[in-house]
Amino acid sequence: MSDLMNRREFLGASAAGAVLLGTGLGGLSAAATESQDWPPKLPPVKIHKVFVGGSGGWPKPDLDIGAEIAMLEGHLAETERKLGDVKFVGGELVQSPEEAAKVAAKFAEADGVLAFNLTCIVESVIAPILEAGFPTVVFSQPYSGHDWCKITKLPRAGKKIVLLATSNYGEITELAGVMRVAPRLRQTRIIHIGNQWGTTLSPKLKEKFGVEVVQVEYDRFQKIYDSIDNKLVEAETKEWIKGADKVIEPSRDDVRNASRVYWTMKQLITEEKARAITINCLGGFPLDQYGYQCLGFSKLNDQGIVAACEADMDSTLTMLMFWYAFGVPGFISDPVFDTSTNTVIHAHCVSATKMDGPDGPRCPYDIRNHLERYKGAGLRVKYRVGKPITCAKLNNLDTILISTGKIIGSPDVDRGCRSKMATKVADARKMLDNWGGGVVEGGMVEHLHRVLFYGDRLQNIKNLGTLMGLKVVEEG
Repeated sequence: MSDLMNRREFLGASAAGAVLLGTGLGGLSAAATESQDWPPKLPPVKIHKVFVGGSGGWPKPDLDIGAEIAMLEGHLAETERKLGDVKFVGGELVQSPEEAAKVAAKFAEADGVLAFNLTCIVESVIAPILEAGFPTVVFSQPYSGHDWCKITKLPRAGKKIVLLATSNYGEITELAGVMRVAPRLRQTRIIHIGNQWGTTLSPKLKEKFGVEVVQVEYDRFQKIYDSIDNKLVEAETKEWIKGADKVIEPSRDDVRNASRVYWTMKQLITEEKARAITINCLGGFPLDQYGYQCLGFSKLNDQGIVAACEADMDSTLTMLMFWYAFGVPGFISDPVFDTSTNTVIHAHCVSATKMDGPDGPRCPYDIRNHLERYKGAGLRVKYRVGKPITCAKLNNLDTILISTGKIIGSPDVDRGCRSKMATKVADARKMLDNWGGGVVEGGMVEHLHRVLFYGDRLQNIKNLGTLMGLKVVEEG
């Protein structure tokens, strides 16, 4: 059907934004853009760490608590290094309910809590931490205590608590990444152009997630479009053509127009300090006047800019969540089923080429026209066979629909949309029968669209749902 894009950390006042805005709406120069850190980095997400336990008893009477904490601190330092935008604060050792209550009073200064259950039995000690009401992860490695059995029931009671009962310290890094989502959403501005779909301009969006939507009209788009430096447009055009395996239908002018649209969107995002953009590209946007957004969406997506076609705000929010948690872009799709082979084929005329993230390898691509209209310039992306994927969609601002599969090909069929990701699933019939999980409301976009991401993210999205108070429903 159409287009998408995805975006990285991108809010707060920035020197880059100031320099670009210093040019007004005119003459965005290559020197100005290439010399800036665009978008600017955000302050780190703060996670309050707490160590709970004391000497004596289980797992052994002479456990060296200091050595345990030092070992865990080493893993936390590595997590900070890997994620780059997470800072662990606090670090108190609590051995009584009174100490725990004093520490819990400090949680409001952080974005979440990571508690380490060191010994057994500390139920009364850890209770004030768990009851404080902040998104909390409890790490309980094997032989550290028995209190995990009291924690497992808390999520079912609506508590925002995730239990990590594992010897894999890498899961701490994964959950710390997931804990970025809620605070980053509160720092997010989304540009919206055209008519709305789904929950696009709902006041509940601000209330629920803290996200701000900025409505941009066509006349502003036109002014920026007219101001873009021709040298930038020509360089972008050459880059796209040089990188393609083949350029099939589009003319150079088609690619050039798409490149100008890209630079227009990029300046809009910079001016608004936005992290995402969604455009109703098939619902009134003057494609023939400006050019198609498809290439620009792909480029922004490759850079870590979240954006989505067809003004699909639910997919935009889904892509933001996955970007903040995992650093990967999404591919919005129109799925089709082949139950005879347990295959779901996801198709659209826009896709990122760096599905592993901005620093990952680029998928090969051909430049094609938009298949529904035989106009413009977009991509046929060729995906990595054998790669596990997660298919997801936020719905009604309260439920995440999710499934998993594995890529088995990128069909080159002159039907549907240009980029096609064929995925093998466990039971396509069951997925078809349970499509939407009984919770979807709205029109075709809400019912149809799903977003594809590299990697099996099922458990971490379940954890995200617990930490953010969202339901997670598996389709199929």
